[in-house]
Amino acid sequence: MIDQIVDCVVNKFQGRSAVGVVKYGTTLEHNNKDNYLIHLQHELMDATLYIEKLIHLDQEITSLVRANPNDQDLGAVIRRLVI
Repeated sequence: MIDQIVDCVVNKFQGRSAVGVVKYGTTLEHNNKDNYLIHLQHELMDATLYIEKLIHLDQEITSLVRANPNDQDLGAVIRRLVI
């Protein structure tokens, strides 16, 4: 049995690798000149910002659900936010 979630992530890694080869002209395997600890730190800092954004969105959505107990009203509010 193939796990579709794992398959999806593997495909994303392969796509990201291809973009990296085009951008940097080498693979991660053959790149020995970058400081990977600094790269990792920057990526984790970015990830922390994304988490914070998602926390704020979660709080906003929770507030909207509580303020609009009627599903039709809630749907209208959500549609206005995303359009």
